[in-house]
Parts: sequence; C-alpha cells; structure tokens
Amino acid sequence: MMRLLSCSILFGLMVACSNADSLGIGAQCTKNEDCDGSTSQICLTQFKGGYCGRQGCTHDTDCVADSACIAHDDGQNYCFRICVDKPECNANRDAINEANCSGTATFVDGTNGRKACVPPSSGI
Repeated sequence: MMRLLSCSILFGLMVACSNADSLGIGAQCTKNEDCDGSTSQICLTQFKGGYCGRQGCTHDTDCVADSACIAHDDGQNYCFRICVDKPECNANRDAINEANCSGTATFVDGTNGRKACVPPSSGI
C-alpha cells in the first residue's frame, strides 16, 4: 500500500512539474482557447490540425519567445515556432498533423541559420 501511495505522489509531482508547452507556440488546436491567451496566440485553423501562433506579424518582435515571423506561401505572415529538428515541432501535435522543421521557410527578418516549424496546409 505504501508503494502505491509513493508511486501516486511521484506521478502527481511529475504531472505538476511537467513542461507547460502544451498551449505554446506550434501546438495543435481546434479553437483559440486551446492556445496561450496570455501571449495573444490564436488557433490558426487554416492549417491542418490547427496551429497556435499569431497572424499578421511584420517582424520577429511581433512574435512570442522561440518563434519568428514567417512569410507563408499563402500570402500571409505568421509567427511560427523556431526549431532545430522535427521532433521539436511535434511534441504537442498528432502524427497525422505533424509540422516540418523547415530550413526553406521565408523569415521576414532574415533566416540567420534558423529553421521554423511549418504546419501542413489544410487542403481546403
């Protein structure tokens, strides 16, 4: 019984101390409330699986930490998560809605060797 109690407490602490990035930039979403409202992120539903970010940026300074202003091929600018490799882009996304860590994304303020998590188009 003591072992079960200890395991339950340990699990509770792990959950309480886990990374709170589930609502952060690049997370999958279906509505604005799924995203971190304290940083003015919205659910960009024009992307498959949704994408927590911002639309209409003009510079990186318009974006939250760990993101950059990207000129997307749909003619709009979005704040997308900066990445080094693909797993960073998909910690909070389903396999069917994976984003790619792209070195060919068009950074509004210059690439500077960076890559961005680009979500899949919705196909609409």
